[in-house]
Amino acid sequence: MPRPAVNVAVRAARAAGNVILRYMNRIDGLNVVEKQRMDFASEVDRMAEAEIVKELRRAYPTHAILAEEGGAVGKGPLVWVIDPLDGTHNYLRGIPHFSVSIALLDRGEPVYGVVFDPLRDELFTASKGDGAYLNDRRIRVSKRENLGGAMIATGFPYRQREHLGPQLDITRAMLGQAEDLRRSGSAALDLAYVAAARYDGYFEIGLKPWDMAAGVLLVREAGGRYCDFAGRDGIPESGNIVAANLHVAQGMIDVMAQQATPALLKA
Repeated sequence: MPRPAVNVAVRAARAAGNVILRYMNRIDGLNVVEKQRMDFASEVDRMAEAEIVKELRRAYPTHAILAEEGGAVGKGPLVWVIDPLDGTHNYLRGIPHFSVSIALLDRGEPVYGVVFDPLRDELFTASKGDGAYLNDRRIRVSKRENLGGAMIATGFPYRQREHLGPQLDITRAMLGQAEDLRRSGSAALDLAYVAAARYDGYFEIGLKPWDMAAGVLLVREAGGRYCDFAGRDGIPESGNIVAANLHVAQGMIDVMAQQATPALLKA
């Protein structure tokens, strides 16, 4: 049975999804800004975020919010972490792969999470201790026992291009053992797909809290593990994340130990 907070987050995610879909055929007319080099946001990001904040504020007016566009608002142990459009680069190019991500953190730990793909009407939800679900069907991480034959997802660090060389070394080493690699453009969906066993594992450099807060809870509640490149469990302050089932995660960490630079292995 979904918890009340999840129901609120689902309503918020669907409201944001409606905004995102409404403007899909008007992309050429959108106002787009470059927040930093190769990091873009559109007015759709802001409108979708406003819908989410409105729903959350209505139900939980005292909770703090950390949103990709609006930043941090309020303080307290309970914080809603919001990415209103994860995959903006895809969206602005008409590539049909993006999502809405909403999570509630309690003293820094994710306790509720929702990732919504409005195009496919796929709703991934999780509550701490209650498991992970896709459209109300229980999901579990893959049963693969090692990197051999694994399908691994990743993303490339457009915010931190100084790490591109080491990531290519890591990618080359991963592909020496794994079956194949995907780079889809939405970290939230990558993590949700790990939870649903569509991918066997995922790693990326330099994520922000809103990129991963909901997705990591999905992975954990689906029986998987998330950690930093050095194998330290929890949401990594560095944003350098590994997520998979226990066996594949360890294989990926072993690759990191051989290929990642000291800068990527630090907390």
